[in-house]
Amino acid sequence: VKRVFLPIFILMLAGTVHAKGNAEKGKAKAARTCAACHGADGAKPVAPENPILAGQYPDYIVKALSDYKSGKRANPIMKAFADQLSKQEIEDVAAWFSSQKSSLHFQR
Repeated sequence: VKRVFLPIFILMLAGTVHAKGNAEKGKAKAARTCAACHGADGAKPVAPENPILAGQYPDYIVKALSDYKSGKRANPIMKAFADQLSKQEIEDVAAWFSSQKSSLHFQR
């Protein structure tokens, strides 16, 4: 029984996405850095070319910001903002946006 239950339990945990950052710190940083283009909670961008960040998976936000910072993704505006963020601040911003309600996907 243990041989069957343990792999199932591990798979259940693997499917759960948790943000590693501090959402409250991320909220403060996002208010200063991201809100002008993506809206205060990331759900109402000011222009159609700006993506909705609210409800996005935290690992996606971390990857995108890290790629802007490293130059793997090319956007001079986003690079300038990402360059200002530490790795922890990127995790915090990802935690904040991922915790916000959005129409991106079904909210549990």
